[in-house]
Amino acid sequence: MQLRVPAPPEPPEPTGGGRAERRRSARLSARQRAEAAARRLLALLAPLAPYARRLAPYARKLKPVYPRPGRTGWRRWMPSWRQWIGGVLTSLGLLGAFLVTAYAMTDIPSNLNSYATQQDNVFFWSDGTPMARTGWVQRQAMPLKDIPQDVRWAVLAAENETFYTDPGISVRGITRGLWQTVGEGDTAGGSTITQQYVKNVYLNQNRTISRKFTEAMIALKLDNKMSKDQILEGYLNTSWFGRGSYGIQRAAQAYYGKDVSKLDVSEAAMLAGLLKGAGLYDPTLSAANHHRAEERWKWILDRMVKIHKLTPQQRATYKTFPEPLKTNPLYNTGAQSDYLVELASQYAKKSGHLTDQQFDLGGYQIYTTFDRKREQALTDAVTKARKQAKQKDPGPAKDAHYGAASVTADGQILAVYGGPDHRTQGYNESNAATVPAGTAFLPFVYAAGLEHGVHKTRGGPATPVTPDSVYDGDDNIPVTTPEGPYWDRSGKKVSAHNDGNTSYGKITLRQALARSVNTPFMQLGMDTGLDEVRGTAEAAGLLSDTIGPQVPTLSLGTSTPSAIRMASGYATFAADGTHIEPYSVRRITRNGAPVPLNTPQSQRAVGTEVAQDVTDALTDSFRAAHPSTAALQPHLAGKAGTTANDTAAWYAGSDDTVSTAVVVYRMDLAKSLEPLPLQGLAGTSADSVPYRLWSAAMGLD
Repeated sequence: MQLRVPAPPEPPEPTGGGRAERRRSARLSARQRAEAAARRLLALLAPLAPYARRLAPYARKLKPVYPRPGRTGWRRWMPSWRQWIGGVLTSLGLLGAFLVTAYAMTDIPSNLNSYATQQDNVFFWSDGTPMARTGWVQRQAMPLKDIPQDVRWAVLAAENETFYTDPGISVRGITRGLWQTVGEGDTAGGSTITQQYVKNVYLNQNRTISRKFTEAMIALKLDNKMSKDQILEGYLNTSWFGRGSYGIQRAAQAYYGKDVSKLDVSEAAMLAGLLKGAGLYDPTLSAANHHRAEERWKWILDRMVKIHKLTPQQRATYKTFPEPLKTNPLYNTGAQSDYLVELASQYAKKSGHLTDQQFDLGGYQIYTTFDRKREQALTDAVTKARKQAKQKDPGPAKDAHYGAASVTADGQILAVYGGPDHRTQGYNESNAATVPAGTAFLPFVYAAGLEHGVHKTRGGPATPVTPDSVYDGDDNIPVTTPEGPYWDRSGKKVSAHNDGNTSYGKITLRQALARSVNTPFMQLGMDTGLDEVRGTAEAAGLLSDTIGPQVPTLSLGTSTPSAIRMASGYATFAADGTHIEPYSVRRITRNGAPVPLNTPQSQRAVGTEVAQDVTDALTDSFRAAHPSTAALQPHLAGKAGTTANDTAAWYAGSDDTVSTAVVVYRMDLAKSLEPLPLQGLAGTSADSVPYRLWSAAMGLD
């Protein structure tokens, strides 16, 4: 008989209430996974078992047994020689593993220390000589190829003669540096040039063990990533030499007033000595410094002989210590140069498409259009005029302002007078649109009439105008339109007035401009169209936001151009009617590499014949006012400019190639921007201060 055995019952399905059961299942599952992992590990280690059995006796011998059997006294507690060797080897192994891991985990920082790489910007006069330097630091990077070999080896002899053969670090130097860090001893020396470069551009100057260790790791990696020449170039351009200068180029200029390419071996050795600490080795600071600097200079030259970079015969020629300049010439910038730098900086950033951040990082060489001699002559003339005004009438003189600019026919700004001191008066008077042009604006009205003609009827064809066209030059003549008199908003007829309410009768336009008669030009502006007057003035060089309201008085100079723009406008007539926007920078490089620069292009403002007609009338004006000067230099053209309420006095004019505009006005900047009456500050028509300044700027004195 066969018995049927029932199947075991199925385990009950877990329910939401079986929390304890679920915990037991989880523990069981975790234990099972751990056991499985252990079995896999044992399987992997199984091939090593025979080797482990062979090493076991030796390992047991390394195990300390204290007190040691067979020893007496204190020797019972000392490790055996096997244990010493094992400990040393283990320590070396752990140290090696740590260093390998640290090297692998250390990255070269992607961001350089911005202060260490920041440079200054250098501005040059038109003749190529340095004008000024700007920036938070004095540094100009130089390609290694432009740094003489003797200069390089003077630095290497002083700091790291094995530079081209070492791995980027010095173990002995690091050890000594760590000891000095812990013991707070002298920190100089010990680091390779690669380590010093890393400290300069990636890290800080803190004396900590962690910083020294990081420095060594980065130096090792950098030595494998960069060429030795690249590292040396970076080091020479970022090291501190004292006197506010970073890099060998600025050091050469700060201590010897020359570029690095002009240094001799002796001077290079003196500069190399500064790397040990400019505060201790700048020979101009004290007698003790001078003694230290001279001793180090000798030592460096001797080292160059030892490493075969200088022959004994060459060394023998350097017996006298190369005394540096007493002060840093890089700081000697004049007050006027600040205004020039401001103009050039604004233009360089705009035309070179440079952001403020890019420009402030430095390294740019800005070659300006400024003429050193013209600038000095203009500055001297204004300084003299200021002094005379203060002596004659100190009251009005304290609020005096003088703006002046010289611009060539092709747009180059040669000279400006911006103010007495940029540190106390930040705005540039040559570039300020603050006071009306007055009758100095009449040439633009004249040019508009000659260029576009006049309209005697509304909507009718234009009638040509010539220099011989006759207008009424009497005083108090009502201004008319094709429909009749021009009425202002208050319901009054608008009339024109001449200076001194003088009447001239019928007068040609050329004569009216030469004699500065107002009434013909106020009417000419209405006949031509004030929109045409405005357009002609802007095409000639005046800025649109300085043009006055389009009412009849526009023709009498309610516009407020700056001296630069007024000179530029007159330069357009001297250039036969072509206008080029005024510019102050000819060329820009960054560390020797050209920076693309937008150069202004010439544009036709008025016709050639019109421009010549304007110049002829201005020549008549100059000849009538200054006959003796005109007899000697018949090519001069210009006229004075006055305002109805005597708030500004101008003189603007040209020779064949250069135009200059000068304005004198009074303004109490502490109270308002409203111009004040001149009260005789501009002199008289026979002795005009603006003309005297113009004459000096044009080189007539």
